[in-house]
Amino acid sequence: MSPRNVVVVIGTGGMGLAIARRLGSGSHLVLADFSLAQLDSATEALRHEGHSVHAIQTDVSSPDSVENLARQASQLGTIRAIAHTAGVSPAGAPPDRIYQIDLRGTAHVIDSFVSVASPDTSLVVIASLAGHNSPETLSPELEKHLATAPADRLLAHPGLSPPPNVQEDALGLRAYSISKRANIIRVQASAAAWGKRGARINSVSPGLILTAMGHREMQGPLKEQLRDLVDSSAVARAGTPSDVASVVAFLCSQEASFITGQDILMDGGWLSSKRWVG
Repeated sequence: MSPRNVVVVIGTGGMGLAIARRLGSGSHLVLADFSLAQLDSATEALRHEGHSVHAIQTDVSSPDSVENLARQASQLGTIRAIAHTAGVSPAGAPPDRIYQIDLRGTAHVIDSFVSVASPDTSLVVIASLAGHNSPETLSPELEKHLATAPADRLLAHPGLSPPPNVQEDALGLRAYSISKRANIIRVQASAAAWGKRGARINSVSPGLILTAMGHREMQGPLKEQLRDLVDSSAVARAGTPSDVASVVAFLCSQEASFITGQDILMDGGWLSSKRWVG
């Protein structure tokens, strides 16, 4: 029997499930999530649809937990694709938790899976449009730190401390924007190491996607900005989990074999319209 192709999906929310369904046919799915209830629900749903699924509870903020996930996944077959969708938003977590999961957790995934990557393995990290709104506010020195610092020292930078002039309700959005910017540039900085394994790494930066998290954000303090984001985008709609899954599937395919270290912004044309139309 030939070795099984393994697809790892970290985070089993709306985007994770859509990606699992898109990439899982004919492969062995490894699902990972911190929430055991959500993990069990996703596993049951996908098995009911005929997928082969292995579930591993994982805390991405813990390097040991992510190392365990990578090791177990590699023992099940050849890892073809990893989609890292796990994260928290300003509506659901305080700034320190956002940094631990969205920033440091992504570094753990990149570091742990490169050692088990094979030729043609593709890792796709879900970043965010928010990561494209913060570059002008970050110093070059902080950007270099976010892109290259060892994961255990990643949060030890004064630039991550809340400045005195930022209001309390804006701290979560600041942490989220910095974390997602860090995801984008850390993927860029990691491309060479992944290339030495014959593997690729990219990120995708969605705008508003109507997952459960997206709906929570639409009911939170940023609801007016998010509604404007949808109304003023070129396509005049919010995104769907299937939209994200389609881009991830492309980046994991042979058609994208010359693409690595890149970020694909998929925001319905909002940023372009903002820059050139106003």
